[in-house]
Amino acid sequence: MTTPQRPVTMLIAALGGEGGGVLTNWIMAAAADLGLPAQSTSIPGVAQRTGGTTYYIEIYPTPWHELGVRRPVLALAPGVGDIDLLVSSEFMEAGRCIANGFCTPDRTLLISSTSRFYVINEKMALGDGRFDDARLLDAAEKNSRSRILFDMESVAKEAGAMINAVMLGAIAGCGKLPIPVEAFERAIRAEGKAAEANLRGFKAGLMAARTEATAIRRATEGKRREKPRNDLVTLEHEIRETMPQSAQDVLIEGVRRLARFQDDDYARLLLDRLAPVRDIEARMHGDGKLLRETARHLAVRMSFEDLIRVAQAKIDPARMQRIEQELGARHGEPYSVTEFLKPGIEEMCQVLPPALARRIIATAEKRGWLDKVHVGMYVSTTSVTGYLRFWALAKLRPLRRYMHRYVEEQTQIEAWLGMVEAAARHSPALALEIAECARLIKGYGSTHKRGTQNFQTIETRLIIPALNGQIPVQDAIDGIASARTAALVDPEGNSLAKCLDEFDARLSFRIAAE
Repeated sequence: MTTPQRPVTMLIAALGGEGGGVLTNWIMAAAADLGLPAQSTSIPGVAQRTGGTTYYIEIYPTPWHELGVRRPVLALAPGVGDIDLLVSSEFMEAGRCIANGFCTPDRTLLISSTSRFYVINEKMALGDGRFDDARLLDAAEKNSRSRILFDMESVAKEAGAMINAVMLGAIAGCGKLPIPVEAFERAIRAEGKAAEANLRGFKAGLMAARTEATAIRRATEGKRREKPRNDLVTLEHEIRETMPQSAQDVLIEGVRRLARFQDDDYARLLLDRLAPVRDIEARMHGDGKLLRETARHLAVRMSFEDLIRVAQAKIDPARMQRIEQELGARHGEPYSVTEFLKPGIEEMCQVLPPALARRIIATAEKRGWLDKVHVGMYVSTTSVTGYLRFWALAKLRPLRRYMHRYVEEQTQIEAWLGMVEAAARHSPALALEIAECARLIKGYGSTHKRGTQNFQTIETRLIIPALNGQIPVQDAIDGIASARTAALVDPEGNSLAKCLDEFDARLSFRIAAE
């Protein structure tokens, strides 16, 4: 028999005098009625004045009689990032719990009243000292997995009950605890005091929570048809929810890298491009390695080295600080940093519109200028004029999507991903070798050009024939791996040419022998 490995954790944040202790007792009584192992700890205080009134509960979802001699170990205090259900009777108290790290986007369901009880600092302000509710709502949306938010205070008044009964109804309505509604009702009746009023409040909170959950679900379904939010918090949450765990760390680092490189929409493109690879590997019952390695190489390829990124790197404050430390310069001591640049025609065309850049490059190639014409320059990044030159170039980042290098890179990336997806449908091992070929393409200028040429050679001689069935899969796997290694050892291409000739000879000999 298997049992769950962890309890359901719940943190309740309430104000003094709202019956948070009674609420905790109701929950514990309902758990005991069902024979569920449960434990609660209370830290009574005076809420928003000098401390917090909090109650922590852990409930193991397997009854005692099914556990036999085993006994779950339950914690006495909440752990940061370890809360399944956060319940608050006041919106600012929910904000305090979020600020303390108890509400996390990968795990926590937040149930909170949107009503406010203003703290002393808000009341003492000469003007309008109230905290911005919009900021609280934004924090709640970004730092919780899901939310049930409504005005519990007004619901309690309409029902003629205390707010703790409404909170219990909301807890029952969320479905997070392994306790049915009837068990909570029995706990209220067994407690005896103001049972009828508490039951009214409980039912009102239950209905409000279910209504709010339904509204959220419908809104979520509507948002799926809209453009998804692309901020990093949302993207990282989506990764944890939809991507295999083995690739999550690489994907999270990838979206962060691309957001720095361009913007959040560009980071979203990484996940959109990898979704087919994830789905194909899932159908093939893969272990997630293909997705992880493809994601790693894709993030690097999408953050390609162009003049804009070089300029950003040259004036990066962290780089200047590192240089200062390497020079051993004392604080305030002047020093000079001079950059030597020698861009060619292709490098300078990177930032031009694609149509214009292609015409210039075609003309230069026709006249034999591409490898001959370079402009050598010395630029001091520690001077005002030198720094401003790099700064102005770095500020072109918003226009990158309309530049020649960006368009060329995206075309090549899509072609590479298409080959990975096509191979994955037949052989994940072959797809992995094709994905690894992205290691050849790096840098800029002549380094990037040689790497791209070597990749295209392997593509023409091995990858395309393998995808067309002209080369046996296992031979293609071995051949691509060997060719890639040869190209990395000798970027000039001589070792690669020799390796490919040997592969053709071995394959021809074997076919002839068969």
